[in-house]
Amino acid sequence: MTADRWAQTVRHQLGLGRLLPLGGAHDGAWIAEEAAEAVLRRAVRELRGVRLDRLRISLADPQDVHDPVVPPPPSALPPGPLRVTAEFAATADEPLPAMAALLRTALATAATDRLGLTVTEVDLRVTSLLDEAPEADPVRRPEPASAGPADDPAAIAALSVPGVTGLTAALGRAVQVAERQGETALPRRHVRVEVAVDAEHRVVDVARAVRREVGKALPGHPTVAVLVTAVG
Repeated sequence: MTADRWAQTVRHQLGLGRLLPLGGAHDGAWIAEEAAEAVLRRAVRELRGVRLDRLRISLADPQDVHDPVVPPPPSALPPGPLRVTAEFAATADEPLPAMAALLRTALATAATDRLGLTVTEVDLRVTSLLDEAPEADPVRRPEPASAGPADDPAAIAALSVPGVTGLTAALGRAVQVAERQGETALPRRHVRVEVAVDAEHRVVDVARAVRREVGKALPGHPTVAVLVTAVG
């Protein structure tokens, strides 16, 4: 890998943010916080009189987690309930408690229905009052490093799933294959696949389908993990 390519890869990895568990412990899927944040920000753009500022997604309780069914991507959070923490500014056109309730509902609904995140808490903090309704800022779609041509069975299988718009290489390769050594069994292959997903499909459902199709396409029934790096 050239120095320029290495620097680009590091920048993309840092920009991903946390790798958040999608669904539950048996789903074997994760999503980059950057991608999830973009979806949540798009979901609240229609709320008049609100400006969403800082937004983070983290484990609700680091002690309330589960072992994933497959090896996770590097530094990924373990499956468990999540908390969305956000700061916002608002006008005085509506009572702040009512505006906060609308914002909380929009964030929780997008996280659950659009993405498939297990969000159990949404913590909000008002940072300032606005004199007039803010303009809706455009939400930047994450642009992780794109992968090369799909020339292996795992990549072809992933691209065949409805909702997958492409393969990405934010962590180095779109398809990463490794040997997984069990305590008593013979080594077994483990495959990690990176994908981008469109805005029409529920992300966790697409990730589940990718796991299923990649597992069927490869000999030896390898374990499969999916990382979603962009949505929309």
